[in-house]
Amino acid sequence: MAEKNAVGANGADVGAAAPIQSVDRALQILELLTESPTLGTSDIARKLGVHRSTASRLLATLEARDVVEQVSDRGAYRLGLGLLRMAYPVSTRFDLARDGQVVCDALAEATQETSNVAILDGGYAVTITQSAGQRMVGVAGQYVGQRAPLHATSTGKLLLAYVSGRAWDQLSEGSLERFTPATRTNFDQLAEELEEIRQRGWSSAVGEWEEGINALAIPVWDATGELVAAVSVTAPDFRMPEAGFEQFLSSLRIAGKDFEARLGFSRIDPTTPSM
Repeated sequence: MAEKNAVGANGADVGAAAPIQSVDRALQILELLTESPTLGTSDIARKLGVHRSTASRLLATLEARDVVEQVSDRGAYRLGLGLLRMAYPVSTRFDLARDGQVVCDALAEATQETSNVAILDGGYAVTITQSAGQRMVGVAGQYVGQRAPLHATSTGKLLLAYVSGRAWDQLSEGSLERFTPATRTNFDQLAEELEEIRQRGWSSAVGEWEEGINALAIPVWDATGELVAAVSVTAPDFRMPEAGFEQFLSSLRIAGKDFEARLGFSRIDPTTPSM
C-alpha cells in the first residue's frame, strides 16, 4: 500500500521523505566540518553550491545554537561544543552497556551470584546487561532487553524511587499486578517503601517477582549527577536472606562506585546525592 503524503498548511503535499532544504544544508555543513577541521564561509558556500550570503545565514544559525563556532583569528568556522552536549545522551547509552558489562562481571565474580544493570524505559526496568553467577544452583539471568515490573523488583523500585513523578503517575493509573503472595499491591505501602529507599540508598525485593528469589539494587549516577541506571544482585533466598543483605550490599556499593567512576561521576561524600 502506498504511503500517503502529509498535507501542508497551504494544501500542498509534503512528502514524508522529502528533505527540508535548509535543514539538509545545515547538516551538510556539520558533515563538512567533520571532514575538515576549519572552513571559511566562501569554502562552505562553494561546497554546498549556494550563494555566500546563504551559507553565512546558515552558519549564523548554527553558531547561535553553539554547534559551530568561529575561529576568531582566521574568520573560519569549526564544530562547536554544543555538539558534545547533544551527543552526551547517546554516548552515555553506549557507556552504560559497555561499562555495565564490566561491572556486572566483577560483581558476579565477587558474589558468585547473578548481577544485572537496568534502566527505566516505557514504564519498566529494562535489563541492558547481565552476568550469571557460578553457583550450581543459581538464578536464571534476565536476558538483555527483558522488561521487569517496577513495583515488584529491586531495580524497578530503585528506579521508581528516584525518577520524576511521571513514572509514578503512569503506574498509579492502573493496578499493581500480583506475581507472588509477597508482591506489594497497595499504592500507599509502595509509596512508603520508595521513601525508605531514597533515605537508605538501596532497594530490595524479597520473593516479590519470583517466590524464593531475593534481589538488591543500588543507584548509578552519571557525570551530571543524574540517575541513569540501577545495578543489582539476585540470588535464592537461602543464600541471600534478609539477615545477610549487608554482605551483598557491600559488594554492590563497590560495584556502584566503580560504575559511577567510569561514567565520570565524582562522589564528594559517601551519601547518595539528593534529587
